Amino acid sequence: MQPLCLLIIALITMQSYTLVDFQQNSNPENWTIVDDVVMGGRSSGSFYISDEGYGVFQGSVSLENNGGFSSLRYRFKKITTKPYSKIVLRVKGDGKTFQFRIKTKASDYYSFISYFDTSGDWETIEISLNEMYPAFRGRTLNIPNFSSGPIEELAFLIGNKKAESFKLEIDTISLK
Repeated sequence: MQPLCLLIIALITMQSYTLVDFQQNSNPENWTIVDDVVMGGRSSGSFYISDEGYGVFQGSVSLENNGGFSSLRYRFKKITTKPYSKIVLRVKGDGKTFQFRIKTKASDYYSFISYFDTSGDWETIEISLNEMYPAFRGRTLNIPNFSSGPIEELAFLIGNKKAESFKLEIDTISLK
């Protein structure tokens, strides 16, 4: 009986849940750009589906008028992250650092965030959910890190405190 239990546990932990797969569901209208223009800034991001079937988030970040960020947001019906422990991104960046963000409720003022670097090549990035920390407008909040609850929003953000162009291609986003 014990080997059977171990096999079942191994199968459960190896499964993943796909949140986004642009090869299967490629409606760009489900995604929203939020730039620093909401605060008077001049950054500009865009999103489209490439001919190859990838989501492409690109644009430029400007520091004018105290700006400095561009983000891409996707809201969806609440899902639980249990029993998963990681977010897995398959992306191709341009060598820049990006943030990946989740919200437990779309109406929350803060996000749980994690930074990731890109290499210029396609890569798989694994982010531990329990290492995603709460932040609002660049400040870490004094509340616990994310702990396997529901999520209603995910987002990518670039805001590296410098004026720069950027491009991030997204293939899949899944829970593991």
